[in-house]
Amino acid sequence: MVIFRAREITLEEVETILGFIPMYDGSFNDFLTLEPLTDLDWQELQQIRADFLAYLRRGKVSEGQAKLISINPMLRLAGYNRSPIELRVEEDIQQIYIEDKDTHIRGRFDLVAVNRRVETSLATLLWVLIVESKNVAASEFSGIAQMLTYAYPSLEQQSSVWGLVTNGATYQFFHVAKAEVLTYQYMPTLSLLESDRAIQLLQVLKAIRNWNP
Repeated sequence: MVIFRAREITLEEVETILGFIPMYDGSFNDFLTLEPLTDLDWQELQQIRADFLAYLRRGKVSEGQAKLISINPMLRLAGYNRSPIELRVEEDIQQIYIEDKDTHIRGRFDLVAVNRRVETSLATLLWVLIVESKNVAASEFSGIAQMLTYAYPSLEQQSSVWGLVTNGATYQFFHVAKAEVLTYQYMPTLSLLESDRAIQLLQVLKAIRNWNP
């Protein structure tokens, strides 16, 4: 029997063991309706960016700092702190067992947003967004394997879920889906540090909050 820890598993291993197939050149418009921001949204977005840049100028931003000064404020601004969305932080995932490979995967996700008003089969709440965070020194791509591992159990109950890997500056979204095969599609990379992409970042977060597959 082989046992993997989710934070140590590689993307190649996730694709091989769990059967995920990558897809590229995704478009948010294929899945989401992006609404214009209000003036208040823009003002608060500028403040979040200014706070984050102040930390960047002082040196390395740790994973914990990235959560506090970028990720959490962005989720709050996008409405993830309000019903019917519930944020669950650093909980164990259900142990994954792949019978034909005699393999167990264990892990603990950083943060998941669930919609408490939408139930999937077996009265399981709809998983809306899975967030895997890293420090600024790490590439946003370094958390893809973990994010997919955490997304995998949710696809037993629903057809798709959104994933996000971020270091607080760069936000990489994925649309993770189960049809004939398991796929994860790369969406355009968004950045808190560039005005146009920061606006789209907040629009995307708001749209995912209201998403219903």
